[in-house]
Amino acid sequence: MFTGIIETLGVVKRIEPEQSNLHFYIESKISPALKIDQSVSHNGVCLTVVGVSGNEHQVTAIRETLEKSNLDSLKEGDVVNLERCVLMDGRLDGHIVQGHVDQTAVCTAVEPQDGSVLFTFEYDAELHNVTVEKGSITVNGISLTVVNSERNSFSVAIIPFTLEHTNMKDIEIGKTVNLEFDIIGKYVSKLLSLRD
Repeated sequence: MFTGIIETLGVVKRIEPEQSNLHFYIESKISPALKIDQSVSHNGVCLTVVGVSGNEHQVTAIRETLEKSNLDSLKEGDVVNLERCVLMDGRLDGHIVQGHVDQTAVCTAVEPQDGSVLFTFEYDAELHNVTVEKGSITVNGISLTVVNSERNSFSVAIIPFTLEHTNMKDIEIGKTVNLEFDIIGKYVSKLLSLRD
């Protein structure tokens, strides 16, 4: 389980395909402290550490993960948001994040505001995921508050600190991001669909 509070950034140093899997070699300041079998969120995707060497760690994404996330579009040199799993004796500063990406979205607008930047994302509403205004959403692993909520789109306002310390600064119109919708909202949506 994660909080959506990004711990650090990592750089993709190497990508190696193996059958339908991709092995990612990530360099970051937390890599030397990681252990094999540890869960780490990469752009919001919970992946298991399978190797550690110096300042790099290795994770593997299977085909299902690649199909549901933006990891298959990563290239060498790309920057990813990293978060280690939450310590149960700590504060939950973001919201409950599982690291299970529900779907991707495409950035449709980037609008500088007075001291922040408003990002708008559009997603496939046929998958029945929903946002609510002032509710939580995870974008590339970042716990954010929904500003505007529509049937197939939403906006989030990003403060300068978040821009500086996450890969949101690299998001431009047309870029694909990972979404994990709020777990409580997913349960409510599922229960309502079962009633119908």
